[in-house]
Amino acid sequence: MSNSRSLGRGSPAGGSRPIRVLVVDDHAVIRQGLRMLLETQAEIEVVADCENGREALLAVQRLRPDVVLMDVVMPGLNGIEATRQVKRASSATKVVILSGFVDEEQIVGAIRAGAAGYLVKNSDVSELLLAIQTVHRGNQYFSAALSDGFDIAELQLQARRPGAKSSLENLTPREREVLQLIAEGRTNQQIADELVVSVKTVEAHKAHIMEKLKARSRTDLIRYALKRGIVRLESVDEAERSLTNLGGAAEG
Repeated sequence: MSNSRSLGRGSPAGGSRPIRVLVVDDHAVIRQGLRMLLETQAEIEVVADCENGREALLAVQRLRPDVVLMDVVMPGLNGIEATRQVKRASSATKVVILSGFVDEEQIVGAIRAGAAGYLVKNSDVSELLLAIQTVHRGNQYFSAALSDGFDIAELQLQARRPGAKSSLENLTPREREVLQLIAEGRTNQQIADELVVSVKTVEAHKAHIMEKLKARSRTDLIRYALKRGIVRLESVDEAERSLTNLGGAAEG
């Protein structure tokens, strides 16, 4: 998030209550940088910051923030799934997605999950503040940069259209969680421990996922998750090594 404009700290207009914000990002530098920037703004109160979706859900349940700034690609529980769960836990809380990976399916998925805003990570501070203020007032906000490549009005219509679900959205919430954990290289036992279920339950979820996605192996599932931006691998070489290793040693 670039700081192209410095907005000094003053007092909230008319002495109104500041907007209570939760920052969620798995990169500590980004998370802490966002917090520092926002804490200079009188109209903003950063109530907490979290490094993944599961922590975010617990924080929302405890703190009931007005707005959540939610990264998309995070370990354990990604931002889109976390947004769904946050909206179920606190319908009044507004979620603004922060993403460096932008495609049509992800934007539509975010809207369907209940996000009120979508901001690209290279937006400046003034746009970040505008997004927070806009969704807090009950409106939607989409990054100005998105208008160059996307028809936002059409994507909003698509998100509301019944029966137009993507292959990912045809999975149940738990199946999407299991898919992400598989793609992160977790074993069945590790997934069972993470979700507090039995290994047999994990195996059943995996079978259903593979059937719905027409996948033949864990490697297919990992490729699918990479393509959809569910997981992040830092380089093509690393991705290929992971696919090779997991496709062999961890197929079972």
